[in-house]
Amino acid sequence: MATGSRLPARVRIMGWLVLLMLSVLTTVVLVVREYQLREIDDRVNRSLEQDAEEFRIYAGTGVNPFNGKIYDHRHELIEDHLRGQYTDTAEVLIGVRDRAVPLETKIQGQPASTRIPLSDNLLLTIMHDPATTGTAVTPGGEMRWVKVGVLASNAPVDAKPTAWFIAGYFLDQVRASATSTLRTLIVVSLIGLVLTAGVAWVIAGWILAPVRTVRMAAAELTEHDLTRRIPVRGRDDISALAEQFNAMLDRLEHAFATRQQFLDDAGHELRTPITIVRGHLELMGDDPLERAEVIRLCTDELDRMARMVDDLLLLAKAEQPDFVKLEMTSVPELTSDIDAKVRAIGDRRWILESLGEGDARLDEHRVTQAMVQLAQNAVQHTNPGDEIRLGSSLMWDQVHFWVTDSGPGVDQAEIVRIFERFAKGRDNTRDGAGLGLAIVKAIADAHHGVVTVYSPPEGGASFRLELPR
Repeated sequence: MATGSRLPARVRIMGWLVLLMLSVLTTVVLVVREYQLREIDDRVNRSLEQDAEEFRIYAGTGVNPFNGKIYDHRHELIEDHLRGQYTDTAEVLIGVRDRAVPLETKIQGQPASTRIPLSDNLLLTIMHDPATTGTAVTPGGEMRWVKVGVLASNAPVDAKPTAWFIAGYFLDQVRASATSTLRTLIVVSLIGLVLTAGVAWVIAGWILAPVRTVRMAAAELTEHDLTRRIPVRGRDDISALAEQFNAMLDRLEHAFATRQQFLDDAGHELRTPITIVRGHLELMGDDPLERAEVIRLCTDELDRMARMVDDLLLLAKAEQPDFVKLEMTSVPELTSDIDAKVRAIGDRRWILESLGEGDARLDEHRVTQAMVQLAQNAVQHTNPGDEIRLGSSLMWDQVHFWVTDSGPGVDQAEIVRIFERFAKGRDNTRDGAGLGLAIVKAIADAHHGVVTVYSPPEGGASFRLELPR
């Protein structure tokens, strides 16, 4: 059962890109927000500390800078200091005398801050707080404050302050600008996300276009039409995929063509003995001698059909991985056994001209089968008493077996074709059903080796198996 997502690859690519972009933009927004909030806190704290320090310096002199006189009342000092201050939009400066409610207060700041009501209870809470800085909740939102106490002119050092200088900052007003910036950043990020989705959709379609072409080409393929190919442009992975697909189609087309040719040839070859057998049986009379001759002819044709079927089955098995079973084999013993077996094939002058000394990893049964087939082929193209030589040799990484005859030789134009199934020679003869040399080539291929032919102009042919040792 097929598993996995049913979403098209184009949608998944776009989704992953959008998800990645969303993660990046979310991270950027959160980082910017955290940075702005910290920057606001640092700026507010620095501003409050600066206000408190300026007041301490001013109050430390106790002298009116306009007339040079010492202040008799410290609340007048606070009022004069407030008059000379210029505040930020969200900043408020407050002078408070510590007396019965209602408190006597003096406020300096921008209208956005001064119109926020600060109750006496709130101010009393700030004045009586043992800390010199803190935060308070106001109708205008959270306010961060810092305070400096002022003693009477003749008060002892350990006396309680009679007045207070309070600097406050309304954080919500300051953070409003940061919130606006973040809102703008979010809107821009969303627009960018939409554009990214569109661009990702277009790019994914462009990248996957060859894949769709491959899919459509595969859908249009049939056993009878394997001619469609995909145009290859560029040198990227998609182009490599198209090249591999085209190469696969080439192999399939060749395989189907070879199979069809093989079926046509096999049908023709099998049809001939069947026709011969049927014809003789239909014409067979009552004469015992005639009947015996017909039976002999029919038996010969049936035997030829059986050999052909066996050869076809052998070639079909050659495609399987267990066609050969490799094991260490003594090459001289194998060559001697082959020589002993081929001498019974025909009345020829057999010469064992060489024995390779050593072992090789081979399937001795298949090698023997190939060499016997080459010897039978040599017998078919020579006359009684003609010389046929065979032998073997061992090199560093290869083992060679050969059969050399003194027959008419092989035309150079036919050297490659004679190893095809049902191939005909130039004299229109065949080795059996024309499958013998195809079997030899299949055995060589199964050993990851080759079979070669050398045929000089003066005649004769040498067939050689060259196999990895």
